[in-house]
Amino acid sequence: MTRLINLRPSRRGRFIAGAVPIVILCLVYAIAAALRHADNPADKVLPTVGAMGAALWRMAATVDPVTGQFTLQADTLASLMRLGAGLALATLSALIIGLLLGVMPLARAILGPIITVIAVIPPIAVLPILFIALGLGEAAKIALIAIGIAPYMTRDLASYVAGLPAEQFIKAETLGANSWQVAIRVALPQMMPRLIESLRLSMGPAWVFLIAAEAIASDVGLGYRIFLVRRYLAMDIILPYVAWISLLAIIADALLQWISRRGFPWAGGHAR
Repeated sequence: MTRLINLRPSRRGRFIAGAVPIVILCLVYAIAAALRHADNPADKVLPTVGAMGAALWRMAATVDPVTGQFTLQADTLASLMRLGAGLALATLSALIIGLLLGVMPLARAILGPIITVIAVIPPIAVLPILFIALGLGEAAKIALIAIGIAPYMTRDLASYVAGLPAEQFIKAETLGANSWQVAIRVALPQMMPRLIESLRLSMGPAWVFLIAAEAIASDVGLGYRIFLVRRYLAMDIILPYVAWISLLAIIADALLQWISRRGFPWAGGHAR
């Protein structure tokens, strides 16, 4: 008797199994929207697929007379630039501090508690502080993303490096490696797949912090646009924007997986 835990679908089977719930959800939505509009053609809660397509085309292919730009492209570029800068800052700081904490117990004893304290502070709660200290420009939004995910990534990387077999460090020291060489040549290569995995898991919270910052203080961006049109109950714009954000997140996740597989094929299960 084959147990469920031993059933491993093929790549094609995984694709079909994953696509079926999405197709069903889309069909259910299309039917529900059609039924609502049959009763009330002016309904805004569940816009039809055609209405959402027309609104998305208008946002993507019509120049805004105020800004002189294509709205969807401008919002996407602004958000991706903020997100990329925040992720880069968080990744770099987590890489350096996580490696330091993982390799050196003394550094872990000194810096570990403050990293833990920062990690438990809700990032959204410090957003007003960032706006006061850094202003309403790009710096505060980028800082929120970095502060929101860097502590988690740092703790994850430090824990991973600290859990590496002690024999590896002992052998390197026996061969004459100093602390810097042990960190760079022994710990860092093994930490890189974990860094990418940690970054993948942080993408969701990073999007949340980005949208929150854009909703409060911005004049362009995906989050800004969603919260701008909500006052008009423009669900025909909000839902496509949410779907577009989801698609961007999926593409980013797939790209990170590809980088991990190509760059660190030896990592095996750690990079999946």
